[in-house]
Amino acid sequence: MIVAALLHVAFAKDEGAAKAGPGGGGRGGRGQQVSEAAVASRSFSDTIRVLGVARGLKSVNITSNATELITAVLFRDGQRVAAGAPLVRLQAREEDADIIQARAQVAQAQRNYERYRGLAERGIAPRMTAEEAETTLETARAGLSAAEARLGDRMIRAPFAGVLGLTTVTAGTLINPGAVIATLDDTDTIRVDFPVPERYLSVLRVGLPLTATADAYGGQAFQGRIALIDTRINEQTRAVTARAEFPNPGGRIRPGMLMRVAVAQGQRQSPAVPEAAIQYEGQGAFVYRIAAAGGGRGAGGSTAQRVEVETGAVEGGFVEIVSGLAVGEKVVGGGLNRIQPNAPVTVAGQGRGGGGRTAQASAQAPAQAPAQGAAR
Repeated sequence: MIVAALLHVAFAKDEGAAKAGPGGGGRGGRGQQVSEAAVASRSFSDTIRVLGVARGLKSVNITSNATELITAVLFRDGQRVAAGAPLVRLQAREEDADIIQARAQVAQAQRNYERYRGLAERGIAPRMTAEEAETTLETARAGLSAAEARLGDRMIRAPFAGVLGLTTVTAGTLINPGAVIATLDDTDTIRVDFPVPERYLSVLRVGLPLTATADAYGGQAFQGRIALIDTRINEQTRAVTARAEFPNPGGRIRPGMLMRVAVAQGQRQSPAVPEAAIQYEGQGAFVYRIAAAGGGRGAGGSTAQRVEVETGAVEGGFVEIVSGLAVGEKVVGGGLNRIQPNAPVTVAGQGRGGGGRTAQASAQAPAQAPAQGAAR
């Protein structure tokens, strides 16, 4: 029974020493180990954030101006084409016949003119006859040009260089005026039109740099500039439309994509802390400030004081502190959910020597207890 009692006492001391070791919550311990973050002055920008829709620098729906049968489709879906490239050939039997007739008329008028001109030069025929033949020749040539233009209308060409979209037309499709054959977009440069409230009109200027993000690419920012500002303000929305242009290498931004545009107004210097140091509660926020413990409370000599703060902008992983903290103060940088107000804390990397001695004393306590019991 005596041996059992001594073992029970040794076990109790061992358990108590373990609880009072480094990182433990006992009264004689060093408190919760935390990371430290300093309140520093950082640059924050006042930003106008609006939504816009991406468009190609040039965009058009390829259509026909007449009801006609398609005889050949000369492009592939998604193909990049040059300006003037043939895309679709329409049936042109009548136009082909008109070309043949017009060429025959030009040839006949040319022969008549040459004959009457020669006779007029030799004085055999009146000069007026040669002049009439020349007029007939010019009329025939004009008729040929008109026939060639009508035939040209049966070949639909790309109005500018760009990338073609998907199409459903094939040879044999009857196309009507206004029906879309394909879409063509110049996506080397993307333009985004977005509304800006008129109170910010003094901030806007052509050439002002800005950034935009798209949901498809997460937080990746695309850099652009304001290319044009509309001359009128919308009377219903009280906003002015600005147009931004973005380089688009690789065609990552596609026409129709929703863009979140951010226009910087200016920069200011404000106290800031890392986002991990802020804890939000209802409509407010707070941090734990690391302060010296009063009366030597806690072996580490520091406590976590809860401080209500007013936050501002969030940029680059840092939160602007409008009020509540001053530059140079120290706050708990993480693990706020495990800390109680005014609890003793130990900053990671500080006071390691003391912590080692506490751990060594706790480890020696259970080893001494059985020796004392055996002596008794």
